[in-house]
Amino acid sequence: MEGLTTNQEGNDLSANTILELLANRRRRYLLYALRGHEDPIELSRLAEQVAGWEHDLPPDEVAKNQYKSVYVSSVQCHVPKLDDAGVVDHDESNHTVVLDDNFAQLEPYLRLVVKDEPENSTLNTALQSEPGDGLITQIRENVARLKH
Repeated sequence: MEGLTTNQEGNDLSANTILELLANRRRRYLLYALRGHEDPIELSRLAEQVAGWEHDLPPDEVAKNQYKSVYVSSVQCHVPKLDDAGVVDHDESNHTVVLDDNFAQLEPYLRLVVKDEPENSTLNTALQSEPGDGLITQIRENVARLKH
């Protein structure tokens, strides 16, 4: 299997890389949680949010084993993969993550795949209440405009 790649200039993600990054729901949830934040976020806080969305619970009601599963897989797999692609910047010394330059290439595709996320879930509610009228609301408005 090929690794994550960019073009010769080193800036553009390949189609295969974009698809691979967005193929995993947990990676998408990490990206949803990071959207709109300019400052680095502790990975433990992200893991709580993602575990909550995965189990449709508020983050403070997530069981320790559910949180640990998200945290460990994020540290060992998902965040390094996103970091290698330049989508996030992971500071390993203080375990923080922030979106990086290549996220802009992924965002249009992230807006498409969000339509497959569960309706009436804590994730859906969070995405609707985002600053800027919410990701899901924006998608619905764009789809409505295309139909007319």
